[in-house]
Amino acid sequence: MIRFAVEVTVSGGLHARPASVLVNLLNGYRSTAKMIYNNKQANGKSILSVMALGVKTGDELTFEIDGEDEKQAVADVRALFERNFAI
Repeated sequence: MIRFAVEVTVSGGLHARPASVLVNLLNGYRSTAKMIYNNKQANGKSILSVMALGVKTGDELTFEIDGEDEKQAVADVRALFERNFAI
């Protein structure tokens, strides 16, 4: 399992479009993806779960990714946040 934190810099936080991009990315991996924010946990592969966290711009979000392809999943999630969700 790999645990890491990112700062959310995308304008408007994890609203529908960036949440959808993140969920679609995570669903491409066999690993499980848990997101933790404000003592709440979400399944990173569920759009409703991710949006229910209410993550805003400037917030810190923690991920726990676990599975056979966790290293690639972590690298891709970090890259997504670094490029501010630009596709």
